[in-house]
Amino acid sequence: MKVTAEKNEKVANMIFASIYPLYWNRLEKHGRTKEEFHQVIEWFTGFDENKLQSLIEEKVTFRMFFEEAKIHSNAYMIKGVVCGYRIEEIEDEFELYKQCRQMEKLIDELAKGRKIEKILRQ
Repeated sequence: MKVTAEKNEKVANMIFASIYPLYWNRLEKHGRTKEEFHQVIEWFTGFDENKLQSLIEEKVTFRMFFEEAKIHSNAYMIKGVVCGYRIEEIEDEFELYKQCRQMEKLIDELAKGRKIEKILRQ
């Protein structure tokens, strides 16, 4: 599937705090801990638990979330398909959309029971 400017903009304007509980509920159902969840988010974005909580309370959009993030230098290693989109084929002009899908891929891997060391591309 191809990313469109409209799709990119729609994701950019979504409130991170509205999606965060959905991610967490999925992980909790699969027996993962909040510590593991936050470890994965911190690896990818550089946000520690306090910063993450403040972003949730501020109700930042995904645009603001990723603008503040310090994406890990190994993020390019996150590959695969999420929601029908092959991550490595998402065009550079849709960087925000790509980052969102990369984070979702990490959360998917965590939910599926993959080891943290593999998820964190170490």
